[in-house]
Order: sequence, then C-alpha cells, then structure tokens
Amino acid sequence: MAQARTLSDDEIKMVLNYCRARRHCVRDRTILQLSFLAGLRVIEIAGLKIEDVYEDTGKVRDSFVLAAEQTKGGFERRVFVGRKLNKALADYYQIIRKRKHDTPLFQTQIGGAFSANTMCQLFLNIYSAAGLRGASSHSGRRTFITKLANSGVNVRVLAALAGHRSIVTTQRYIDVNEVQLARAVELV
Repeated sequence: MAQARTLSDDEIKMVLNYCRARRHCVRDRTILQLSFLAGLRVIEIAGLKIEDVYEDTGKVRDSFVLAAEQTKGGFERRVFVGRKLNKALADYYQIIRKRKHDTPLFQTQIGGAFSANTMCQLFLNIYSAAGLRGASSHSGRRTFITKLANSGVNVRVLAALAGHRSIVTTQRYIDVNEVQLARAVELV
C-alpha cells in the first residue's frame, strides 16, 4: 500500500482556502488543522469530545489527553496545542459553544458523531475537490511529522508526539526531501 502524500505549505494553504467555500467551513478547516498541526489520526479526531479539548469555560486547553481507547495503538497520549491550532479551535468553539461538553467535538451533517470511516471519506472528498491527487486522511499526520523533522526536531520527540512506541515507525513517516539534503551538505 502506498504511503500517504506529504503536503507542501502551499498545498495546505490551498486546501484550507478551498474549505472556505464549503457548507461546514470552520468545522472542516478545524478537522484538517488537527491533522496538520497536531498529527492526529482520523480515528483520534473522530473520537474527540468537546470536553477533551475545551475547559468548562470554553477556553482551549494547552494540551489534552487521548485515552487509550481513542488511539490506534491503545496507549494514552498527551496532545499539545500550539498557537495556530489554539486559534483554529477557539474559532470553532464559537460555532459549538451551546452544545453539551460531553458530546462529539465534530458532528456530521445530520448531527451524529463521525466514525473513523466517514471522517476518512471527508478528508478524501476535500482533497479531491481541492485538486490534491494522492492525498489521504493520513497526509496531515505525515506532513506534521515531516515538517517537524525538517525543523530539526529529534526523532524521539517526534515519536512521542505521534504516539509511536518505536522510532523506527516514526522514521517511516519522514520524507527525505531536497530541503533536508541541501541543509545536510551545508553542515560539512
């Protein structure tokens, strides 16, 4: 099976801009940003509840915990919320602030929770409509890990952020690209 495509900054901007024309613009942009800016898998995004991400006051948490049953590997992990993701989540809260905090963070058009499968389909539909071929629901996660690696983040830190038990798994996510190669030869 082919690996998910890693997206460039321009492609990320393109897909986020495409979402502005969608019916559920803020929801869809926030879902994508949880993938790009926190490296979450679709099963993890679909499993989030409002109370996981927001305090009772509606303030975005600095970090939140994914319970073992919310993750692929069955291990609890902490997700850290950076500035960009905090802004996206704060904007999204304005839309969902009247919902009960123990309900799903993201709801389908008919008001139910997303399954991992329907969330995958949402990603595929958005990427396809935005003109991104070869992108999948895992592209945001791959992009997240590769961008951090390009910035010099240690592979052990990457593994912890991704929820991988082995750095070998994490290394498979990192695309070697011309930026990395050019920087490497400048170290000599």
